[in-house]
Amino acid sequence: MSNQAVEIQVLGRKFKVNCPPGQEEALQASAADFNQRLKDLSERTKITNPEQLLMFTGLNICNELHGERQEQQRNAEKLSNRINEMEDLLEKALQYQPKR
Repeated sequence: MSNQAVEIQVLGRKFKVNCPPGQEEALQASAADFNQRLKDLSERTKITNPEQLLMFTGLNICNELHGERQEQQRNAEKLSNRINEMEDLLEKALQYQPKR
């Protein structure tokens, strides 16, 4: 399977981006989200320089991603701890079972 070129639009400019088959809608949605974030930041901050908009929007996205990864790590640790607790409880419960 080969990639195909998909047209996206960011800051009023059209780009052709290679995309794996079946991922076209996800790419379009990602591009639309990115473009909206650029517009929102521009309106909130009055930044008009495209390079600055791109940089700050990229930093904001990376910050969100970092926060999500930390949250995922905390949740994984909680889940692992809970599984360990359940294994201990199960082991204790099985120790008190009468032998057959």
